[in-house]
Amino acid sequence: MKVMLRKNTLGHLVVYVAKKDLEEEVVKEETTETGKVYTLANGWELSIPTMEEPMKLPQTIEAKRIA
Repeated sequence: MKVMLRKNTLGHLVVYVAKKDLEEEVVKEETTETGKVYTLANGWELSIPTMEEPMKLPQTIEAKRIA
């Protein structure tokens, strides 16, 4: 699914999922060999492919929901 990553006014990473009209803050970030896994405030876990560092935000990317 396509998601948009951005920073909120407090500087926290936020994920917006347009198809679900869902905007949640990232509460946990894990690095894996294929990219990163972001845990959202609502409990969702999204797998994000490896991106260049530092991340340029806002950015729309393809993510996979794993939980």
